[in-house]
Amino acid sequence: MKKPLIIFAFLSLLANAQAPSGYYNSANGLSGASLKTALSSIITNGHQDKGYNGLWTGYKTTDIDKNYENDGSILDIYSEKPTGTDPYKYIPGTNQCGTYSVEGNCYNREHIVPQSLFNESSPMVSDIHFIRATDGKVNGMRSNYPFGKVGTATFTSKNGSKLGNSISSGYSGTVFEPIDEFKGDVARMIFYFVTRYQSKLSTFSSGNMLGSSTFPGLQTWELNVLLAWHNQDPVSQAEINRNNASYTFQGNRNPFIDNPNYVNLIWGSGSSTGGGGTTTPPPTSAGCANETFETIPTASSASYLTRTWSNGGISWTATDARTDQTISTKAITVRDGALTSGSSANGIGSLTVTKQLKFTGSNGTLTVKVNGTTVGTVPYSSNVTTTTISNINISGNVAITLENNSSSNRVAIDNLSWTCYSGTSRQIQNVYSEPASHQNELQISQNPILNNEIFVKGETKNITKAEIYNLQGKMMQSFDQPFRNSRNSIRIKNLPSGVYILKMDGAALKFIIK
Repeated sequence: MKKPLIIFAFLSLLANAQAPSGYYNSANGLSGASLKTALSSIITNGHQDKGYNGLWTGYKTTDIDKNYENDGSILDIYSEKPTGTDPYKYIPGTNQCGTYSVEGNCYNREHIVPQSLFNESSPMVSDIHFIRATDGKVNGMRSNYPFGKVGTATFTSKNGSKLGNSISSGYSGTVFEPIDEFKGDVARMIFYFVTRYQSKLSTFSSGNMLGSSTFPGLQTWELNVLLAWHNQDPVSQAEINRNNASYTFQGNRNPFIDNPNYVNLIWGSGSSTGGGGTTTPPPTSAGCANETFETIPTASSASYLTRTWSNGGISWTATDARTDQTISTKAITVRDGALTSGSSANGIGSLTVTKQLKFTGSNGTLTVKVNGTTVGTVPYSSNVTTTTISNINISGNVAITLENNSSSNRVAIDNLSWTCYSGTSRQIQNVYSEPASHQNELQISQNPILNNEIFVKGETKNITKAEIYNLQGKMMQSFDQPFRNSRNSIRIKNLPSGVYILKMDGAALKFIIK
């Protein structure tokens, strides 16, 4: 895979280097709905509608494969196999649809947000930022279904994209699921759409994905899916290349590629409430996780059972728990058990939780653990109280547990959130603190790398030093004059599987070791 979860601070620095100076100045310091509105104004200005047929011309620069096979063919997210041989290739211009009956006949114009939702009106119908060149057959099978997690597939494309019943929380209809490689790409295209056209959303059909209001602009279930995909599949160099080419072609940019952190500043990293109408704006600094318990299983009884659900890309398990109690709205109530999250990236800085003792019992405390180690306790009583544990400061992947060790006290838990570990971000920022003057010129040509050798494309002869860092900012290996023997590759010592950063003078490139 090209893009396991990586620190957003790096992505912001990497991607913002591509936007014109001052392009996003009017959005500085904003969050929530006000940030979304500011970005809408920025990306509306300069937008040139090149017409529906103009997309064919645009694709000759925007949708060319420069990051996988790098062979000048169309980069089709529904057929690209990132680590294998593509099932078919399309020559730009030559293989335009046309008619099709099977995969591989021709490529078409795929509206990631279906054009039927806005009655094929301009400028939406020809906006290249969310209209991709994809195989005609797969495009037709996707039809106008929303994007989500598929349970049982009724159709699977040759690269593994699927159509089938939804198992995404909150929606049980038919959905389309791209491969992991492009889930974040899809999410950021839809975030672009509901930002660029937020003033028109009330006139569009929902398609079981769009919201009818300016903010948040998406149905709750779809927003949760896209937030998870955005966080799981960070911005790639291919997206950056396409954004730059689309800006040249159309005159505006996708801000969520330029600065991925805008997503969490606007919508938060967890769930929203309601059926697509409103959501609580996030605080001015985004949190890593925000569990509101609005997607817990329906309260069918007062029985204490093991309850499981997922939300915002994080899975949850509550043992000896019931779901029929409330604090602000829904809450999970744990008796002699624990609430535990699945693994979440980016670490934890501080944790905040609201809780209340239900029914009868005595005051007590919940034990808070991170990765099985106790980091503090939070008190509870019959009054609703909110407690923050500060300075936890654990980096990397974390799993959070709140334990209730009382066999009689029944404690409701609501609005659990934690911030990212800022120490990791600061370390990573130090790796990328130098100007990214070579960023567009240098590329790793084979990724994941093989046989402990990194092949680099571009002008390398003047590079004086190369360094390899892990995602915590620790330098793992260093090379002086790495290309002095006129080689275009660097031989590295054995490193564990994972994601690393190759820093070469002013350039910083991500690579993967399987």
